[in-house]
Amino acid sequence: MQTIQLNNGVTMPAVGFGVFQIGDKETEQAVLSALQAGYRLIDTAAVYGNEAGVGRAIAKSGIPREEIFVVTKLWIQKHDAYENTSKALDSSLARLGLDYVDLYLMHQPVGDIHAQWRSMEAAYKAGKAKAIGVSNFHPDRLQDLMALNEIKPALNQLETHPFYQREAELKFHAEHGIVQQAWSPLAEGKFDIFSNPVLTQTAAKHGKSVAQVMLRWLNQRGVAIIPKSARPERMAENLDLFGFELDADDMEKIATLNRNEIIFDLREPANVQWLIEFQGFSF
Repeated sequence: MQTIQLNNGVTMPAVGFGVFQIGDKETEQAVLSALQAGYRLIDTAAVYGNEAGVGRAIAKSGIPREEIFVVTKLWIQKHDAYENTSKALDSSLARLGLDYVDLYLMHQPVGDIHAQWRSMEAAYKAGKAKAIGVSNFHPDRLQDLMALNEIKPALNQLETHPFYQREAELKFHAEHGIVQQAWSPLAEGKFDIFSNPVLTQTAAKHGKSVAQVMLRWLNQRGVAIIPKSARPERMAENLDLFGFELDADDMEKIATLNRNEIIFDLREPANVQWLIEFQGFSF
């Protein structure tokens, strides 16, 4: 498995398995199948409601804990952000059945992000998280967080795919030693992306699937990826990225596909309000 070193020296797999929108009961089997397929990074979040399923799968897998890189995320804390962030992490660890997570992310750049981050810094120093980072932060919000706090985020998880390529963000992260990780690297199959002629022709050229081409393109740009599938054959396919390489012509053609097709726009005020009001789970 190809790995990436975070800015604090921690090493993580370049390819992981995401469990967004998988129910808790289904998550256990999905994660077991992913681990059996060779995945060693599992990405979940408190708000997904399936941390317990991830934990059960890890416990049943027989794989040593230190060989599995576990990521979970903090949901927005509306009150007493510092104290409640600490409680939220403890709740996540309890659901996962773990003493620590390998990476703890602030899920949204919403609320008292500075109090939340300082509590995450304390958790990192206490060993409850081996690394800390963020998700869905645009460069301006990331700069604000870095400028006013002690520890620089190790990773920023962003929507990134061929139709939303995030070149400015990738450049900013590279300048600051922050790993960019793509959520929905296959654009959730939206925008007819699997029928795009450039992608289908590139896939045919290499004898690979369109999904493999998109994931390999992200990988070659230095972007970590967490594709999701509940089907074992798709899990294996999404992990099988390193037996071929896209050439310069392939990369240039895919670069022309950027059209800022966004699944969820965090700069849309209505979306921010929706996040604040979201009541889909309890800690």
